[in-house]
Amino acid sequence: MLVVLGALACFHAQAQQVPVAPPAETTAAPEATLLTDQDAQLPAGQDNVTTLGEVRAIKPEDDEPLDLYRFKNPVQAAPNRFSKNWSEPPTPEQVGMSGGYLMMGIGYGLMKAGQGLNKLTGGPDQIQSAIARPPPELTEQERQRAAEYCAINGCTAPER
Repeated sequence: MLVVLGALACFHAQAQQVPVAPPAETTAAPEATLLTDQDAQLPAGQDNVTTLGEVRAIKPEDDEPLDLYRFKNPVQAAPNRFSKNWSEPPTPEQVGMSGGYLMMGIGYGLMKAGQGLNKLTGGPDQIQSAIARPPPELTEQERQRAAEYCAINGCTAPER
């Protein structure tokens, strides 16, 4: 019985609400538009209604999760000689995913010990930059032999 009475009370409260006129459509102006009494016929007591223009959602940059409280630095510094050696400290989430500060410290110590041992023994670095070799060239004798062979057998230049 109480459920039926509650439902009737909700229906009666909704029926007494004053209908609001639909907002005026804006096509060219995305700025906020103030409606006056001449623009829209609103019930009494709702004279100062503000209608906003079209709102579009913009995809976040670099597929990062959107953090509304993050500070966005307006200054974008160009890369310089220090950018190569600088790395951001790990976030607490990254620390947790890699086993905690103790495990990260042990891994860092082992890496530095390996680098020191490598330097003492004179071995090559673990990470080496690529060195491009020059393209192969034929000697003068090889060119003459190739020219003679092509003169006899009728060679054509290979297609690439």
